[in-house]
Amino acid sequence: MPEDLRPVLAPVGEEVDHARGPTAGRVILEYGDYECPNSRQAFRAIEYVEQELSGRVRFAFRHFPLVQIHPHAFGAAAAAEAAAVQDCFWAMHELLFQWQHALEDDDLRQYAEQLGLDVSRFDEDRVGPDVRRRIRRDVESGLASGEVRGTPTLFIDGVVYLGGCDAASLMEALSG
Repeated sequence: MPEDLRPVLAPVGEEVDHARGPTAGRVILEYGDYECPNSRQAFRAIEYVEQELSGRVRFAFRHFPLVQIHPHAFGAAAAAEAAAVQDCFWAMHELLFQWQHALEDDDLRQYAEQLGLDVSRFDEDRVGPDVRRRIRRDVESGLASGEVRGTPTLFIDGVVYLGGCDAASLMEALSG
């Protein structure tokens, strides 16, 4: 494989990554921030691509909260991970992007209630060491790649994707 096309990331790990879609499909991996408007744009584009290429694309998400410019990003990532403990990562993921401008603690608790989560457990988990470790793991893997400097950063089949984060650009990249 030519040097400029060598994958810079380990493959999506089924035991550690949040991933949906067929394991045999092309893989889009996003490093994202729930408070980042560009991550929200990528979220919408990826949802469209998932629908259009149903059964042919796998999507994985890793946290990369830009806490210096997005004060609610880490708390939102922790809420997603606390929801994951109760098997509701993707539902919380969608709510956090849908309601991106409402990421205060009370908002996050309301989303947990809306999803039918055990809110006491949710509150404990989102400030617990396992959730912090999980988010740190994602951030460290992004930094170790040498490619993740901001959000969103996308990889397609393990190779950094430098094109637009709109649906048309992603569709074109995936069809090649």
